[in-house]
Amino acid sequence: MDHRTPDTWEEAFAARVQAARESVARLHAELPRWGLVVWTAGNVSQRVRGDAADGSRDLLVIKPSGVSYDELTPEAMVVCDLEGLLVAGEGSPSSDTAAHAYVYRHMPDVGGVVHTHSTYATAWAARGEPIPCVLTMMGDEFGGDVPVGPFALIGDDSIGRGIVETLRGSRSRAVLMQNHGPFTIGRDARDAVKAAVMVEEVARTVHIARQLGEPIAIPQDKIDHLYQRYQFVYGQHQDGPIPMDEGGPAAVRSDIPRDTDKESN
Repeated sequence: MDHRTPDTWEEAFAARVQAARESVARLHAELPRWGLVVWTAGNVSQRVRGDAADGSRDLLVIKPSGVSYDELTPEAMVVCDLEGLLVAGEGSPSSDTAAHAYVYRHMPDVGGVVHTHSTYATAWAARGEPIPCVLTMMGDEFGGDVPVGPFALIGDDSIGRGIVETLRGSRSRAVLMQNHGPFTIGRDARDAVKAAVMVEEVARTVHIARQLGEPIAIPQDKIDHLYQRYQFVYGQHQDGPIPMDEGGPAAVRSDIPRDTDKESN
């Protein structure tokens, strides 16, 4: 089987690609529903694992460039290899495809990537300022501050390199690319969408808090406690975060049922 040639796909692999197209189409609808995008901005992608242990035969599913969210059906989703080259589907892939592909190549445990221009998170990115961990939900979800990645132009893998370099060794599943906006990662696309929703929520809340005064920082030992409890204890049948290769971030398993409330009550 040649993963770049759909006519040669085995039935099981073709079924995984189709399931990913359906999931990614459905999850794109979550971005405008949560107010994270306007017009055709933003994108969701999901990895489709191939039969090579090193991930060299994996594919990704992402939306086509410049297409209205109302038109994003499963059939409209495009399939690319991990070099960002079109494998199946009509039209040009999203302009951020090279960034997504770079993340998948260099973070083999990442199964989903999301990019939005959500208002508050992008405002922090415009300032080039990390979102400080001053909320317990930030300790829970991100394990500390949400970091800022370097300025990078769209069109090649520069954004992807910035994402990987920033998140390597961090517990955060979100990065604010300077002057651009947030990118999030997850065990699959749904997990990455959740991180995108949560990073916008904390960006908004911390911004509002600053209008009232200086927020109170949470001590590092308390952040560690929050993160460990949320990842290993909170919810149903959790087995903790998945460590990435090369000391990268930990993504929470999204195939395990869990409560998605903002706060860990």
